[in-house]
Amino acid sequence: MGPNAIELRAVRRQYGSREGRVTALDGVSLAFPRGSFTAVMGPSGSGKSTLLQCAAGLDRPTAGSVRLGETELTGLSERRLTLLRRERIGFVFQAYNLVPSLTAAQNVALPLRLAGRRPRGAEVREVLRQVGLAERAGHRPDRLSGGQQQRVALARALITRPEVLFGDEPTGALDSVTGREVLALLRGMADTEGRTIVMVTHDPVAASWADRVVFLVDGRVHGELAGAPAGEIAARMTTLEAPRTASEVLPC
Repeated sequence: MGPNAIELRAVRRQYGSREGRVTALDGVSLAFPRGSFTAVMGPSGSGKSTLLQCAAGLDRPTAGSVRLGETELTGLSERRLTLLRRERIGFVFQAYNLVPSLTAAQNVALPLRLAGRRPRGAEVREVLRQVGLAERAGHRPDRLSGGQQQRVALARALITRPEVLFGDEPTGALDSVTGREVLALLRGMADTEGRTIVMVTHDPVAASWADRVVFLVDGRVHGELAGAPAGEIAARMTTLEAPRTASEVLPC
């Protein structure tokens, strides 16, 4: 097994017809080392979510290569991609996507049931314990706070023991205290369990928990920072979001 959990090589993603074609990713090459925590930032429309979806096998690049460990994703059938995501990849999004009629424990067990496995009560309880919700296993989502629901979503992503955990604004709907709790959990997963975390965020404070921050502008990598505090990350974002030419600030 190589040192990188995920590797993108010259990835392009375009949408639309020839006349109205939009390039969301324009030749992106990135590697995410095993056991690392990476934040991805950039202005609106810079390609952050598209990058996450291509890296996770949720979307297919128009050109280029995506590898999960030694597995090339871009040539896999939809069935094999589905199985790979189910077995090796976890997802946490800003919208918790919990099933309202199921308890926390039942929501956590759902990925195993969908995979045809009978979840053991002990493993469900253990993953809920890891996110601090062992006492809430029998509660439905409407009996949980937003932060607790996000931690259930995190436990659900962890139940399959994924190699890589992707987060799309996982703290975007949380208050600052609860957001820090979720970020501490993600940080701990990289440090103590060797999981690879890739998180899209607009929040410099959230990004400062990562080992490095990768910046995207107009679908291209526009540099990165390693081990930077929130203030330095915010300052870099300000330069990326500033108008680059006079024509960009004129009305159409």
